Formats: sequence, structure tokens, C-alpha cells
Amino acid sequence: MGKMDRDVATRILVSAYVIRTIKTLSDVQSSTDKRQQLGEGTYATVYKGRNRQTAQMVALKEIHLDSEEGTPSTAIREISLMKELKHENILSLYDIIHTENKLMLVFEFMDKDLKKYMEVRNNQLECATIKDFMHQLLRGVAFCHHNRILHRDLKPQNLLINANGQLKLADFGLARAFGIPVNTFSHEVVTLWYRAPDVLLGSRMYNTSIDIWSAGCIMAEISITEIFRLMGTPSERSWPGISQFPEYKPNFLVYAAQDLSLILPRIDNLGLDLLNRMLQLRPEMRVSAADALRHPWFIDLLQLRYQNQQHQQEQ
Repeated sequence: MGKMDRDVATRILVSAYVIRTIKTLSDVQSSTDKRQQLGEGTYATVYKGRNRQTAQMVALKEIHLDSEEGTPSTAIREISLMKELKHENILSLYDIIHTENKLMLVFEFMDKDLKKYMEVRNNQLECATIKDFMHQLLRGVAFCHHNRILHRDLKPQNLLINANGQLKLADFGLARAFGIPVNTFSHEVVTLWYRAPDVLLGSRMYNTSIDIWSAGCIMAEISITEIFRLMGTPSERSWPGISQFPEYKPNFLVYAAQDLSLILPRIDNLGLDLLNRMLQLRPEMRVSAADALRHPWFIDLLQLRYQNQQHQQEQ
């Protein structure tokens, strides 16, 4: 997609979002108040800001526009998908501010990402917190999959948490819609440490299972600080057809699968069962997000939420 095509696509998306298209920089500055820079990546810089009209705190994602390339494809993809995804566990896109040389996405403000949340607590989360966060993560993932969208970049930095402990999926720059039959996709997706083994081995035929693997990695990581070398080295015996993947090497170092109950003593047997279902090396064996949400591990969490709702209704 060339610069002109990307610019046209951006204008179409902006107008389809039924919002204002701000023409001047002064209009941009009058509508939002930048407070501080929160982070910077290859394609965008994120600021903490305030809506001058409502005084609401927001996150301002300022897209870097290249004079030759125009609007990055990641921004176009993020806008097109997030305007369709409305869920309590997915970050809300409030507005799009588009000028001749600036594109800014206005999101709801969240206090910190999961990585920073863990660092503040020295990577020691309570079991109840782990369960609560995983349930919220899987609810967001299940909603994406129900709407035929793969996130493709689940990691702690892309999971945001507010002061009320609500977790939301963010950064849909690598996300994309999928159909049946499964399309041929790029294998250069998902941050390396959260990338499913089939994708690592060069598979271009994948589906919702890649998000489930990433979620399993996150579940293990928020219980311990490392993930790999736990599940063992796959072979033709454990994974028929693995040698056909383009990145497969017959001389891979051989690791034996480890007993997760010894490595993750803070997760009970039901939690370990769910984790094993998510971290199946063979993609077709991984549990779906919808089935994971029905796992018995979450029963006590759901009962507690129900009791809290009943108590609130009685007040």
C-alpha cells in the first residue's frame, strides 16, 4: 500500500468513525492537553492527556507520519479493528484526531501495564489476583475470537490495568481479521517470548490458538519470571509433521518436559490443568478462549463476583 492509498484509507476510516476531522493544529491543542510522555515506539509516541471539555484523563497515541510512506499500516489496522471492538476488557478508542501532518488516537487512560504492575510488586502476585487477571484476559481474547479477530501480540506490556484492577487488551497494531479456511499469514508476529512454537517454526497457517499460547505464557510469567524450557522439546513422536516446518532444525537442544507443579507451586491443580491446556505444543490441541473461561479453576472467582453483585443489589 503506497502513501496515497494509505492516506485515503486513513480518511475513510476517520470519516467512518463518525467523528470530527480537525483541520488545524490549534484545534488539536485546544481539545486536548498533553501532560507527560508515557512511552515511545517505532510508530508512535504515547502521552498522558486531559480532555479540556470534560476534564477526563486520556491516553494520546501520536502516530509518526512518514513524509514518503504516509500513515503506517499498523495504525490503519488498529483503527479499523478497534472501532468495532466494544468490550469491558478491551481498551476503548474514544476519538481520532486527523490533520494534514498529524494522526492522534485518543484512548481511555489506564494507570499502568501488567509488566509495570508486576514490577511494583516484585513479581509476586496473589493467587486470587492471578486468577482474576487471567479471567479478564481470556474474556477479552474470547470476544476478539468471537468477532473473528486475532490479536497476535499478547504480552504483559499490551495488557493495561486501571486503579480498579480492571484489565484491558491494548495495541491492536498487529491484529487482523481471519476467516475459514485459515488464511496464510506472516510468521513474523507476536513478540518472540510469547510466540507459539508452530509460529516460531515458520508455520504460516495458524488461527486463534496463537493467542491462547501467548495467554498461557503470560499466566506462567505472572506466577514465575521465566517461561521457556518448561514444556520440553517437541519431536515427530509428540508432534507429527513438525519436521516439515521451515524453521525446524533436527539438532535442536533436547529438553525434557518439566513438572509444572514443582515450578509453579502457587498454582493449584485446577490452575495447572488449565495452563497445560493452553500451553499445548500442537496448536490444534490448545483450548479455546471460550472453553478456558468455562474451566473449573474460575468457579470460585465467579461465585465471589456473583455474591458481590447480590450484595450491591441489596444495598
